Amino acid sequence: MLTFRTAALPRVVWSGAILALLAGTIGRPSLAQEKPKSSPKSSPAAKPSSTKPVADPALIDQQGYQDILGKYRGKPLLINFWATWCEPCRDEYPMLNELAKKYAPQGLRVVGISLDSDGEMILVRRFLARNQPVFPNFRKRPGKEEQFINAIYPKWTGAIPASFFYAPDGRLMGQIIGESTRDNYEAAIRTLLASGAMDTPGTPSGNMPGHE
Repeated sequence: MLTFRTAALPRVVWSGAILALLAGTIGRPSLAQEKPKSSPKSSPAAKPSSTKPVADPALIDQQGYQDILGKYRGKPLLINFWATWCEPCRDEYPMLNELAKKYAPQGLRVVGISLDSDGEMILVRRFLARNQPVFPNFRKRPGKEEQFINAIYPKWTGAIPASFFYAPDGRLMGQIIGESTRDNYEAAIRTLLASGAMDTPGTPSGNMPGHE
C-alpha cells in the first residue's frame, strides 16, 4: 500500500527546456546539510512573545486539491507537500517561505499541504507558529492516500518533500521530488514565471521525461 511516510531521494523532473535548465544544478549540497543556527537566549527573536499563533490548516481531499488549482488558475503556482515528521521537509520549509516572499511580486503563488495526522496537530501548530509562513497551508484529510496521490500525479509514489509546479493555464509543468537545493528551486521558479510566454498549448503534462 502506498504511504506518505517516506523521505524521497533527491529527484527533479521537468519537461523539455525546463529539464535542461535544471540539469546543471542537480547534485549540489542539499539544504538539509545547512542547519539553521539557534538564536542566543538573550535575543528578542527567541522570546515566546515574538511568535504569533497560526490558524490550523483546513482539511482537504481530492476535490479540495482541485479547488486550490482552480482558485489560483491564471497564476504560476507551486504546491509543496510537507510533514513535521519529515526532516528534509522541515529543513527546506524556511527556504520556500523566503522564495514565496521574493517571487510574490512577480506573480508566484505558493501553497503548502501538510500530510500530518490528527495526532500530530500540536507539532503542526508549533511548526507553523515558528516559521510564520506567508502562504496558505492545508492538511490532507486522513485516508484514501492512493486515490489522492493518483489525482495529483499517477507516477508520484507519495514520497516527500514534494513540490509540484503549475503553469498559469493549470498544466502541471514539473515536480521536484525529495530534498533539493535553493538553486534548483529558483531555476524552476524563474522558468515557471516565464511559462506564460513559453508554453505551447496542448502539451500533456504526463509526458515529462525522466520519470520512473
